[in-house]
Amino acid sequence: MKPVMIDTTARHEQIAKSITEAGALVGRDELIGSIDLGSNSFHLAIARLDHGEIRKVASISEKVQLAAGLDENNVLSEEAMQRGLDCLHRFAQHVTEVNPSLLRVVATNALRKAVNAQEFIKRANQLLPKPIEIIAGREEARLIYLGVSHSNASTDKRLVIDIGGGSTEFIIGQGFEPIEMESLQMGCVSFTKKFFADGKITESAFDSAMKATKTELLSIEKRYKKVGWDNAIASSGTAKAALLVLRELGLADERITIEGMERLKRHLIKLGRIDKIDFEGVKAHRQSVFPAGVAELYAIMQTLGVSELGYSDGALREGVMYDMLGRSGDEDVRDRSIAAMAERYSVNIKQAARVMNTCARLFDAVKDKLGFDDEDRDLLRRAANLHEIGLAIGHSNYQKHSAYLLEFSDIAGFSQVGQAMMAQIALHHRRKLKTDAKDVVENLGGRKLVYLCLLLRLAVQANQSRTTKAAPISLNIITKDLWQVVVGEGLHEELIYSQLGADVAQFAKWGITLEVV
Repeated sequence: MKPVMIDTTARHEQIAKSITEAGALVGRDELIGSIDLGSNSFHLAIARLDHGEIRKVASISEKVQLAAGLDENNVLSEEAMQRGLDCLHRFAQHVTEVNPSLLRVVATNALRKAVNAQEFIKRANQLLPKPIEIIAGREEARLIYLGVSHSNASTDKRLVIDIGGGSTEFIIGQGFEPIEMESLQMGCVSFTKKFFADGKITESAFDSAMKATKTELLSIEKRYKKVGWDNAIASSGTAKAALLVLRELGLADERITIEGMERLKRHLIKLGRIDKIDFEGVKAHRQSVFPAGVAELYAIMQTLGVSELGYSDGALREGVMYDMLGRSGDEDVRDRSIAAMAERYSVNIKQAARVMNTCARLFDAVKDKLGFDDEDRDLLRRAANLHEIGLAIGHSNYQKHSAYLLEFSDIAGFSQVGQAMMAQIALHHRRKLKTDAKDVVENLGGRKLVYLCLLLRLAVQANQSRTTKAAPISLNIITKDLWQVVVGEGLHEELIYSQLGADVAQFAKWGITLEVV
């Protein structure tokens, strides 16, 4: 396939510079860690930064099979939850030396699907020094590509395939930049339940799993082939096990081939049963899902025309760590995502800047008394930047449109909870506050999220005139729930007094006494 070449040199240099700067901030001997709550296995990785590269010092994987605990209504069983909690209890003992600011815990497809995911997360967060982030499928794909591209440096345009327990991610990228990203609902655990539940490895079971894979691929096949790639690479457990078994059988050296996959399929069918699988390359916890993974991988190679496939040991866990380093430097993908959304929805950048500046001033005045940190500052700033994106849909109740776009768009760099918190801040910056909405906000982000919602509300009030100069208001925190707003002399002084006076009753609904002086 003829690739469409793009110049990524400047981008490589920018990202490399960011990682180097982040390394200086992190400190040479500091540890960085990530925990990946996958649908099949939970993984823990701990590393040190060495000259801009992540060097793993510990890596642990445990079979949990959360996806196997989902019933037909996507309710996660208590048994599956307990397996996960037991694993996280053990993981927690290994991350005691990792600064929580340098640890991320991400959850993927099984917890994306589970209707009772929050019940599990609430219990799990009591065991961990950092809250769990459920990430969307495309965000998972972005992080996987980040891990692969840093672990296997190349300027080629590459197709990356990552078969998980419940979903499979497909990325075409060049250098460190993804071009196409997709997450499809198929994986080795879910396919085992569908096609190999009786433990038998038959021709019909294999063919059914491959047919289901090809059906899922219909949504991306044409588009991906049109974009094209120079070479293909696979990551994670299914591909690793397949490559090791192919080597063991003398069917591969460094790459998985389509011919080798056909012969591996025949070998597994000849074995006849999952409990007869006995390869050094297939760990005990992967034995039950190995045939389904092989069927899916083989069908992917057939459908996308991949004759041979390399393997990357770096994937989601490594991507999460490199993403953290980018946040520590000057390559925070979240800010690029916010800027892209502002441009896409034609945000009035001058008004957004005025509101952000007022938010920053109010935040700095109260941060110590309200217990804010830098993450809170960034959350407020990003929400302030995009609080008016709903105007692109319609003016009437546009704050609801803004909240919807922030919560349900695919925004690179953000977890589902992060997007939901931005959505709540944007939703409550105007119109009446509802008493029961306070409970929703507090359940999502605690009392601090309530405060952030109200800070944006005050900043928007101060900039209602949409002129170059905001109304001169200042904020004093008498107690956490007693706020005093001082309105200075200015062109719109009387209007601001009136608007803030009307907000006294609204703030009271959320437990804040607002004094306007």
